[in-house]
Amino acid sequence: MDTTFDVRVWQIERGSGHQRESYGVRWSVAGKRHRKSFQTFALADGFRAELVTATHVGEPFNVSTGLPERHEPRASLVGWYDFAIEFADAQWPRVSANHRRNTARTLMIVTTALMDRDPPGVPSCRVRTSLDNWAFNTGRRDGAPEDVAAVLGWVRRHTPAMDTWTDPLVVQDVLLVLGTLLDGRRAAASSVKRHRRILNLVMRYAISRGILVSDPLPKGRGQVPRTGGAIDRRHLLNAEQMAELLDWIRDRPRGGRRLHAFFATLYSTGLRPEEAVALRVSDVVAPGPGESQWAEIVVHAAEPEIGRTWTDSGTRHDQRHLKGRAEGETRIVPCPPGLIRILRAHIQESRLRPGDRLFSGERGGVLAGSVYRRTWGHARSEILPPHVYASPTGRRVYDLRHTQLTTWLNNGIPPAQVAEWAGTSVAMLFAAYAQCISGQEQGLRQRLDEMQDISAGLAA
Repeated sequence: MDTTFDVRVWQIERGSGHQRESYGVRWSVAGKRHRKSFQTFALADGFRAELVTATHVGEPFNVSTGLPERHEPRASLVGWYDFAIEFADAQWPRVSANHRRNTARTLMIVTTALMDRDPPGVPSCRVRTSLDNWAFNTGRRDGAPEDVAAVLGWVRRHTPAMDTWTDPLVVQDVLLVLGTLLDGRRAAASSVKRHRRILNLVMRYAISRGILVSDPLPKGRGQVPRTGGAIDRRHLLNAEQMAELLDWIRDRPRGGRRLHAFFATLYSTGLRPEEAVALRVSDVVAPGPGESQWAEIVVHAAEPEIGRTWTDSGTRHDQRHLKGRAEGETRIVPCPPGLIRILRAHIQESRLRPGDRLFSGERGGVLAGSVYRRTWGHARSEILPPHVYASPTGRRVYDLRHTQLTTWLNNGIPPAQVAEWAGTSVAMLFAAYAQCISGQEQGLRQRLDEMQDISAGLAA
């Protein structure tokens, strides 16, 4: 570790931020300038006094961190494996099950990248599984089998201390691994962005714990690949295709009518699948029997399918509040008369009561994603022509939501209203669906012509 006695300490400088004044301590070590800000003059003066005292007593300064040796962080004393477990445990009680799973995966990839070699006689896939499913899973770690515990013990002994992050080459290697799949292909931009976001949280936690002095991850443009947020219009279904798909699903002998009502709800209301599976019968606020009027659906929860090892309840589905909304908030989605008729028939045939799930599994409980995804895949293969089936058209169940939101926008529904019904922001709506909006060019050109006529009249 390079040290030097070439140190200069300047006077405290006073500055002002957006909300309060700040006091900065500036000093240089071997010609490299450093600065640290404090909220009060007393804190800044105390820190500066320690730097000056260190220079007077002849204490060497670290060239990299700019601090005297006695101020060095605990990075060399804390192992990465132990710190990663500490971070996972700190995150566990305050994040969703999906975030827990994503955090464990990122930590697993980083850990395998930092290992000096693979365990002898242990397949790499077994090491990854042990880290992902046990080491960084707070709810399961204590119950790890003996063979898993042995693998994790080896990993703990063969991962470096936290001061390895001060080496730019190590950081570069880790980021390279995060952006590469096991087969050597480049990882999806969305996956890389998610890994980097989690790794940034890891580094912030290390700084807050006094283990690292600064964030070692590179910043600036080009460090994280750009993700394409726009929806490809090739994924959207037309009305004829959707009608044929729904008819095929309805005629299935096993659960066909139940799944027909489920897919019709997704298509007609733009709900996310995890929101639809959480609906209760009482959430459908319908007009009186026999009336052909619009109804409303009260959306109040979401139950995404994550896996029982990541949820607090031990079930496959996590129980969450609505995306982008505070706990307890709801939103109202319009329900057309045609869908009301389908839902009434479904409720009557299934003899559902107000507190029952509107869409349940075959044996009760939450409708499994594997069930409705498999049914949707079979419907596409049976109904769509081969060239359409091979295309992105309706490839995912989530494309039903994209189709409805695009339909609303193309029919002139104000974007603010569409965003409210969809449970998203107007900015996100424009970013995702701008390329899918069509059919309004003629009206817009007419309005431009009218504007030109008015301008010409004013000029005359």
